[in-house]
Amino acid sequence: MPIVVDIDVMLARRKMAVGTLADRIGITPANLAALKNGRARGVRFATLEALCEALECQPGDLLRWESSPAPESGAVPPADSDVAGVAGRADQRF
Repeated sequence: MPIVVDIDVMLARRKMAVGTLADRIGITPANLAALKNGRARGVRFATLEALCEALECQPGDLLRWESSPAPESGAVPPADSDVAGVAGRADQRF
């Protein structure tokens, strides 16, 4: 997954337990664990704001983007509909 969640890093820096943070931001420890471990499919801005307030940090301290690993050699990348359409027209003469 290209979005990495670094809540555990901020928890360690603040010397705070997961349960304590969950109580402070008003979500269950299970939901916080899902977010912390990258299993959540999204995060609400209100939750992100509460996390930043409780951990005294910026959103960028909690979330970062990493590029996906390069495809294996010989693997064909998925076709982008716009690119595929342009490539198809490139063969035609007008």
